Amino acid sequence: MELTEGLEPASPNAQYFNSSVLSVSIIGVMQSEVPIEINEARAISLLNDVFLPINTRFSSIMVKDRKGEKQWKRVEVKLEEHVNFPIFPTGLLPPSYDEYLEDYISNIAMEHFPQNKPLWEIHMVKYPTSNAAGTIIFKLHHALGDGYSLMGALLSCLQRADNPSLPLTFPSHQSSEPESGRKSVCGRVSRLCSFIFNSVSDFGWSMLKSTLVEDDRTPIRSGAEGVEYQPIMVSNMIFSMDCIKHIKDKLGVTVNDVITGIIFLGSRLYMQEISNKSTKSHSTALVMSGYKSIEEMLKPNSKVPWGNQFTFLHVPVPELKDHKSQNPLDFVLAASKIIKKKKSSLGVYLTGRFLEIVKKLRGPENLIITMVSYMGNLRISAVMEKGFLDPQRFKSCMENAFEKILKAADDEITI
Repeated sequence: MELTEGLEPASPNAQYFNSSVLSVSIIGVMQSEVPIEINEARAISLLNDVFLPINTRFSSIMVKDRKGEKQWKRVEVKLEEHVNFPIFPTGLLPPSYDEYLEDYISNIAMEHFPQNKPLWEIHMVKYPTSNAAGTIIFKLHHALGDGYSLMGALLSCLQRADNPSLPLTFPSHQSSEPESGRKSVCGRVSRLCSFIFNSVSDFGWSMLKSTLVEDDRTPIRSGAEGVEYQPIMVSNMIFSMDCIKHIKDKLGVTVNDVITGIIFLGSRLYMQEISNKSTKSHSTALVMSGYKSIEEMLKPNSKVPWGNQFTFLHVPVPELKDHKSQNPLDFVLAASKIIKKKKSSLGVYLTGRFLEIVKKLRGPENLIITMVSYMGNLRISAVMEKGFLDPQRFKSCMENAFEKILKAADDEITI
């Protein structure tokens, strides 16, 4: 029987992430301060009443229409097939459950979703770890949306502890830059020329990196085929946001500049430990950049497209010339310079349009880094190819980079 009614077109990015050669999922981890005592029946009731109504994608499967184009089709959801309660050995200490949890996440991350039911599942871990009394793991296919949108959707299911009748609120971003007065004609022309040059440069470089120019093979990039099918390991790190803001204030940069600098330096330190010559290799970070508001997406009858409104930018990783004499702050300042240039450019938009036209995403990586900040901490998760990267050594290098940058910032004289 041909599927012709009740179909909604899948976005180009949704099709990229759910194909015969590529299947990408998002793993979201929610930690609880109190033990998780919910049973399967109660979990199913909550999912049916709160989770499914958020968006039709959560009760849809991806099918092909008569023209071979992928579409979303609504189906009846058997919620019991989407809820899991893993069983670990009982009576262990929290550090032991840390290892069980990391192994469990690594295993479910490698499993592909069946295409005959909606592309999501929830795992409720009732065992205490070093960081939480209980853990809820959300595995959602990237075809459903980008991480930013899906996180907003999940947060919309929660209630405030002080007053459940009120919606969750978060601090809004306020620019610290003073408003400028009337700008000269020469200044406007100069900025326009810089804007055009940066747009052409960023877009051209992104296209070259996507099609012709490859990075060197390094301890964080094997260059091997089929990386996306290899087992993975997950390494988690926690850094103080107060310390990161302290570095920001000392250098007069942004929080994102500091975080990017830490990741760049940590990656180079790891590469140096494995192979000293790789510190000067040509390496590029593929940065995912979104451009949509969660608030607009979640409004009733919103016409804003659901999820996947993002693009990729190629950002060169600065070289580590001499770790003993080189100022660690150079990595933060270099990141600041690069990010400012990207902001003064149409490269993000042009690259996104290019991806929509060619419908092609190239280059699964050996190392993927994601981050989120809350409760005064920055939590960084590094997903890496098992057997190729050393999770503990990489984590140690990232922590070393953080300490180096923090110490250098403390020694810096504020002007």
